[in-house]
Amino acid sequence: MSRAFTKEDDSVEELPDRPVSDYPNDVTKAGLAQIEAKVDELSAAYAKAQADGDRDAMAGLARDLRYWSARRASAHLVPCPTDTTAVRFGSRVTIFRDDGREQTFTIVGEDEAEPAKGTLSHASPLARALLGKSVGDTVPAGQDDAEIVRIAIPQ
Repeated sequence: MSRAFTKEDDSVEELPDRPVSDYPNDVTKAGLAQIEAKVDELSAAYAKAQADGDRDAMAGLARDLRYWSARRASAHLVPCPTDTTAVRFGSRVTIFRDDGREQTFTIVGEDEAEPAKGTLSHASPLARALLGKSVGDTVPAGQDDAEIVRIAIPQ
């Protein structure tokens, strides 16, 4: 059989590692659970790819598993805030923007942040501006400013 259309080498190129943020890996209880679930999911998928002999899938899954395992290892569980005098990691903050919009965000870890769903990474510019501030304070929010109108403890 001719080998003209087959690979000379069956090796799979290892993918470069995913970049890890320089910010501390602070997480909420829910964020830590999400990271652990992701590690479990990837471990199971890797085992299946290994059993199937799918070397390309194994390469991608190994890279993602290294990333999420590193995130789990560096995770720092931050307890839920117990007061509402100032914005802290885990606080639920409502702001009123200069353009008339009212928005509410919970400040969480980078891996669980989804602004469209109301969670904001503690490393984001808006969250960094909010941290340590109190109701009535004004912070830069994009091109305009926003006033903190409520600080709550998430359920």
